Amino acid sequence: MRELPRSDPGVADHRSAGRLLWWMVRRVGRELAVSVVLGVVWMCAMALAPALIGIAIDRGVAGRDLGALAAWSAAVLGLGMVQALAGVARHRYGVHNWLDTAYGTVQLTVRQSARLGAALPRRMSSGEVVSIGVSDIEHLGEIIEIIDRAIGAFAAIAVVTVIMLGTSTPLGLVVLIGVPLLLGLVALLLRPLQDRQEAYRTRQGALTTRAADIVTGLRVLRGVGGEALFAGGYRAESQDLRAAGVRVGRVGALLEATQVLLPGLFLALVVWLGARLVLAGDITAGQLVAFFGYTAFLVPPLRTLTEAANALAVALVAARRVVRLLELDPDPASPARPVPMPPGPAALADPRSGLLVRPGELTAIAAADPADAAAIAERLARFTDSEARLGDVPLRDLDLAELRSRVLLAENEARLFAGPLREALGGGAVEHALETAAAEDIVAALPDGLDTEIAARGREFSGGQQQRLRLARALVADPETLILVEPTSAVDAHTEARIAGRLGAARAGRTTVVCTTSPLVLAHADRVAYVEDGKVIAEGTHRELLTGEPRYAATVTRQEG
Repeated sequence: MRELPRSDPGVADHRSAGRLLWWMVRRVGRELAVSVVLGVVWMCAMALAPALIGIAIDRGVAGRDLGALAAWSAAVLGLGMVQALAGVARHRYGVHNWLDTAYGTVQLTVRQSARLGAALPRRMSSGEVVSIGVSDIEHLGEIIEIIDRAIGAFAAIAVVTVIMLGTSTPLGLVVLIGVPLLLGLVALLLRPLQDRQEAYRTRQGALTTRAADIVTGLRVLRGVGGEALFAGGYRAESQDLRAAGVRVGRVGALLEATQVLLPGLFLALVVWLGARLVLAGDITAGQLVAFFGYTAFLVPPLRTLTEAANALAVALVAARRVVRLLELDPDPASPARPVPMPPGPAALADPRSGLLVRPGELTAIAAADPADAAAIAERLARFTDSEARLGDVPLRDLDLAELRSRVLLAENEARLFAGPLREALGGGAVEHALETAAAEDIVAALPDGLDTEIAARGREFSGGQQQRLRLARALVADPETLILVEPTSAVDAHTEARIAGRLGAARAGRTTVVCTTSPLVLAHADRVAYVEDGKVIAEGTHRELLTGEPRYAATVTRQEG
């Protein structure tokens, strides 16, 4: 077999969940076609077995012809061997297609995650990404694997119907009408099952995200006594997820019961009609045995068809989640022909909010809704496309790598990398940056100081320590313009005052933007822009805005309280 996974999964059609599934089918088209042929041979061999057994009984047993009995018995044996070989080969191809689809989906999602980069956590929760990688890929593989069995089941039912119509028209018509009717009744349960499964998976992703957040900040939560509060929230959400799982289970159990009950009733009807036809002399004893064999045989194909319908419903839910991930756009890229960067320090402007950041100043953005300040910061750093400008040049016209070297956005979601702390902070002389970030005590407590190996994401540090180290790393980079989003939200007031008093001096001559509503930081800003509903509605010093803008005063005094 071909080695899995493939080196390149190709370009997926993610315009809709249905198109994505069809793309997956076409992707394994050759192997799937072979698997379908084998599935038809496998199922039809099973379908023909009762007919051969019936002929052997009529000609060999009832006719007392040992030669005919031996010949038809050999035919049954040969048919069984064909069935066994086709079944083994079909299973091999089916598993191959399952793995190819599952691993191909993994490749697609990993490639898209790498393409999105830092934009991924802002666009989709970690829980949903984990859910796609853990469960959705399995469901997408299952729908591809079951296609050959479903088509084989249809072919086998068709063969049985033709044989029955040729032997007895009433029984043939019962099968011809009964099978679509049974499938229609089962299909009524698929839509409610699909809706409940989608709701369950959404809750599952949200709960996984909450669990990851709690684990990440466990030390901080214990330090402030919030562990029990967040654990209670997780407990409540987990109970909601359990209840949603029970609702899915109820519909699933009803579907499973229907798959057993309806085919069972249908087969009982076929046997009853066949027995009446034997009593009337319309069919032979061998044909009765064949009909009985058909009734037993029809159970697996009918269950396979209902299983395929259920797998399709689940796969559509999974495909929608993958489509949502594949539809996400990464942070803006460099233009094909970038214009030259403005020479020297230049002002940053965000026309959407009306903010102008003058070069060389420490500008603070205080927003009634912190999300508005974060959105402005992303536009100023061109993490999202907008009309923002550096000097007179739109950011979208600049080379992105050059812009990143001059304008740095430091977010609280940024992580520390594993390795020596000095390297995690950017290397070189970091002592001054650590002093500005009030992080000297962190390094002093480490066994090897800056040469201490730290874990991925800085898990050995508390939330406040991680925040101070991230600030030090941003200061080490020393960009022309540094944009900080809530850089002191996780530290105590004493430490925050020290950082606020040192930041301006450390960044003297450079442009600094701080998104915060902390009065301690705002008091040290050269200029404060107050934002409501995404617009700058007042500017001035912290003291001027406190006395002249009641809405600003209400926003920042809430932080003091």
